[in-house]
Amino acid sequence: MERPCPEEARGPRLEPGPEGGPDSKLLVAEFAMEPGKPIFKMTPEEKAAPTFNATFIRPAKFYLSGFSNTPHVKYYYVFLCFVYIMTLLGNSFLLSVIYLVRSLHTPKYMIVFNLALTDLCGSTALIPKVLDTFLFDRRYIVYEACLSYMFFVFLFLAVQSWTLVTLAYDRFIAICFPLRYHSIVTKPAIAAILLIAWIVLLSLITFTAEAFDRLSFCNSLVIKSLFCDHSPVFLLACNDTSLNNIMAYVAFMAVLCIPLVLIALSYVCISIALSRIASGEERLKACKTCTSHLILVAVFFLPILGTNIASVASYIHPNARIINSSLTHTIPALLNPIVYSLKTEEVLISIKKLYKRNRISNGTKKW
Repeated sequence: MERPCPEEARGPRLEPGPEGGPDSKLLVAEFAMEPGKPIFKMTPEEKAAPTFNATFIRPAKFYLSGFSNTPHVKYYYVFLCFVYIMTLLGNSFLLSVIYLVRSLHTPKYMIVFNLALTDLCGSTALIPKVLDTFLFDRRYIVYEACLSYMFFVFLFLAVQSWTLVTLAYDRFIAICFPLRYHSIVTKPAIAAILLIAWIVLLSLITFTAEAFDRLSFCNSLVIKSLFCDHSPVFLLACNDTSLNNIMAYVAFMAVLCIPLVLIALSYVCISIALSRIASGEERLKACKTCTSHLILVAVFFLPILGTNIASVASYIHPNARIINSSLTHTIPALLNPIVYSLKTEEVLISIKKLYKRNRISNGTKKW
């Protein structure tokens, strides 16, 4: 049997890239031959070598590249850390206020409670892992962990979207059918709406993840993002992506387009109802009840919409996409409790009540 020369024995291997990570083009192991003795030698990146089954090629690990050629980038991660801490404190505070104040145990604040809880979970699913990855230089992520990462980030994003739709429904009934509000918007009705939203969105994101798991990754393993974002990972696939294209389109419609259309329709109806109110003072009072929700809708949907339109219309630099994507997933969760604490009179009154109650309780203990 003829002995192979070193060039014939050499397979593609993972070369270090400019940032210390793997090159985006080559993958696998290197054979080194010594006289009379074949030796199988793996590169330092063997941990990222692919696993094969009958149908798909999956890497053991991906490499998260993050920002490219950006000086002082660690300051951005420190900023994200600050955002996460404030998100944690703000949403925990809002959840505590709604839980402790009985006057807030209403259908509307069931929805707000769900939004705050989702914001808390969504930020926790994303930011701590980003900080661990880039502040401590742990950029390799196991394939299964990457899939789970993507699943939870987009599940909570989808639930946030439909919670805002539920809040729009609440405002629509309150302004367009004020006399029937308490008979239509009940606790069981809102609980059922939220439960259905969770189940449907959980099923949709699960199907999307299942379709994603059918992709093969035989070229690059470098994800040009801070986390396992769908689009940057999807672009690395090398087999038929038609099913994933369909699921991505369905998810885009379900998470962005349909909620926006429903919210827009609800506010068209609200505008018509407000135009029929004779008193300007009553009209202004009704408008104030919608202000907080409109701010949340703008903060949540406009960055996502802008990023998607820009990516279709022109080329977006990976660094710009990373900033847009990370801020889209983090800033709404930071602002939601601030908006509801400062712009909603009921919450402000409830906070004052809690403060007075604590002062009286502390004064009684001292005596």
